[in-house]
Amino acid sequence: MRNDLLQVAGVKCSSIASGIKKNNALDLSLITLPEGSETAAVFTQNVFCAAPVLLAKNHLQSDVRALLINSGNANAGTGEKGFEHAYQSCQIFADVLDLKPEQILPFSTGVIGQLLPLAPFQDNAEKLAERLSEENMNQVAEGILTTDLVDKCHSETFEFDGKIITLTGIAKGSGMIRPDMATMLSFIVTDICASQQQLQACLAQAVNQSFNRITVDGDTSTNDALTLSATNQADTKLSDCLESFQEALNKLTQDLAHKIVRDGEGATKFVEICASGLATNDDCLEVAYTVAHSPLVKTALFASDANWGRILAAVGRAKVSGLVIEDINIYLNELPIITAGEPDVNYTEEAGSAEMAKADIVICIEMGEAPTSESVWTTDFSYDYVKINAEYRS
Repeated sequence: MRNDLLQVAGVKCSSIASGIKKNNALDLSLITLPEGSETAAVFTQNVFCAAPVLLAKNHLQSDVRALLINSGNANAGTGEKGFEHAYQSCQIFADVLDLKPEQILPFSTGVIGQLLPLAPFQDNAEKLAERLSEENMNQVAEGILTTDLVDKCHSETFEFDGKIITLTGIAKGSGMIRPDMATMLSFIVTDICASQQQLQACLAQAVNQSFNRITVDGDTSTNDALTLSATNQADTKLSDCLESFQEALNKLTQDLAHKIVRDGEGATKFVEICASGLATNDDCLEVAYTVAHSPLVKTALFASDANWGRILAAVGRAKVSGLVIEDINIYLNELPIITAGEPDVNYTEEAGSAEMAKADIVICIEMGEAPTSESVWTTDFSYDYVKINAEYRS
């Protein structure tokens, strides 16, 4: 377990193996926030969002003082009973923490369609409260994992007017990853002084250049959530250092997002798809995602097969206007493979295969002269991806 996360004053955490997971792993976690904290959040846009997502959205308007997270059970597709259990889990911890249930945001991740049991919450609420410590964020990073192979943590700091501002974040996600929000949970805390409205604006900008630019398999989860909490413990206002804070938050969220991709289920490659030159950024993004979601492109990446025809075909079927074959240039890292819509005169299969064999790959797709560009980060599809998801519930 790593200990490289920076503590944020007033934020306390704990995690326990409650029995929700079958393997005796950490699966129930608690993060508490000091009085006067503010929390912003973004959630999945999947229509069938999980009970804890619905409840967290409602509770976000209250004086949020705690985040309650379980892994191993998504409490999604569980109807009214699932909503009741999500609320009752908040009630259980509210009684122990001397809070109102509305001051607790619930989060769940794991198997969909199974009712969340309440016994693990009832049996461990007091233990989790007793174990709260400013040093336990790494435990929570481990406790929120499902099919992840590694935890995902990052801290950023910046100095303003002689004072150090700290941002620390954790995330989970490995499969069922696609923007709006990707299948992931992430929790970020900072000691800056800020209102919920200010935090929400910063979070929206950060998400759109990080978590909303990653995809492993194109599937959007029912449980995605990301919170940003400011403890107001530092003697610095966000409004006084907005540019520096946004830069630090952008770095933190992008680092966590990239770690999710690198830990993609069965992933052997980390791939950036950069599309540029069309009339709008949205068109560039559509092309980038079309390539990133192509099973044929992704399996070629796994095989280190420089099958550039699959990339070109994916570009050609993107739902955008203004594509002209003669304007298209495609690169594998720095290697030109398509120039003006045709195989580059100097391209060789050996050179292409050498680039595809690398663990980090950039596929650059130029489609015109417009000053537009978007990047998406993705993975290959391996045998293990199918195996992991085929055996997920067993």
